[in-house]
Amino acid sequence: MPTRRNHYVVLEIDRTATAGEIKAAYRRLAMVFHPDRNPGNPAAEERFKELALAYAVLGDEDKRAQYDRFGDRSGPGADDNFGIGEDLQLATDFFNAIFGDLFGLGRKKAAGQDLRYTLELDFEEAALGVEKTISFPRQEDCGGCSGTGAEGGAAGLVRCDKCQGQGTIRQRTGFFAARKDCLACGGAGEIPRVRCAGCQGAGLVERTRSYTVRVPAGATAGSTQRVAGEGSPGRRGGPAGDLFVIVRVRPHPFYREEGALLICELPLSPFEAALGAEIELRLLDESVRMKVPPGTQTGAVFRLRGKGIPRPGALRGDAHVKVVVETPAPLSDEARALCERTERLLDGDALPRRELFRRLLGEAPGPAASLDRVRP
Repeated sequence: MPTRRNHYVVLEIDRTATAGEIKAAYRRLAMVFHPDRNPGNPAAEERFKELALAYAVLGDEDKRAQYDRFGDRSGPGADDNFGIGEDLQLATDFFNAIFGDLFGLGRKKAAGQDLRYTLELDFEEAALGVEKTISFPRQEDCGGCSGTGAEGGAAGLVRCDKCQGQGTIRQRTGFFAARKDCLACGGAGEIPRVRCAGCQGAGLVERTRSYTVRVPAGATAGSTQRVAGEGSPGRRGGPAGDLFVIVRVRPHPFYREEGALLICELPLSPFEAALGAEIELRLLDESVRMKVPPGTQTGAVFRLRGKGIPRPGALRGDAHVKVVVETPAPLSDEARALCERTERLLDGDALPRRELFRRLLGEAPGPAASLDRVRP
């Protein structure tokens, strides 16, 4: 085994350095060469292991005294290594055991849980935009223990005996080793000495949260708004989760949208369609007076410019009004008699498509057919 560098030189300190100066030097240099800050850098990795070994010796009063007297005994029987200089994981564990999650390089932070809220809107609200205050349950830090789960807050936490404060446990299978979160402390490295009575040691309690959502004009079903940090709080310094507000639009009996185009279905009686009519029509946020010309057929579409769905930063779309002639039913005796009389007065010129149909397809006699209604 090659001779190691002098531990005092490695830590860049004098032989007269105090215990506090030794620890401060190790922390300063180990932070610089920590693997998390130097991914894929073998030189930094070796330097980090070298620092861990130097501090393992000089940070211990008895081992330092032995080192000062006899120097580095790196040959057979050396007892100042403990594998720290040969194993990066051991060196990392050693660092974490001393400094915990200092600067985020120790125990893993845990992000808070994301939340989802389905916001139901009327068609008009989604089309024009709306501001809604929603209420939803979410977990928040327990006020009694400041989220630590321990009576007395952080002062009531003690080191987890299962993982020795690491938050993880090393498991070896054959030649392979892996680290997994400690189940006893959930990766925190600490456990409550006495569990908080308010949250039973969870550190979290459920509360109702209110938030005002601003839905832009032209929102469609399934559109999602992300609200950063409104989810559950993170643990061990981790970030809070996000809130995702998902829009659901209630169907409208007469409106539908196609992009920025508003489709409005206009029911008319046969007589309104035949004679013409003047209709007061409300389109989203305004009313218009629409004149339906005589002889309008079902399926006829009329365009109203600029009366459709508003879009942020774009011209407002058009509205298409589609006529649907509604057949009157049921009929009173008087209404039936009037319809029968009207039918007798209508000739082929008034109903040209019906006359054409009967000439082409309705002349061949045949037996009565049994009919099943497919749609109402």
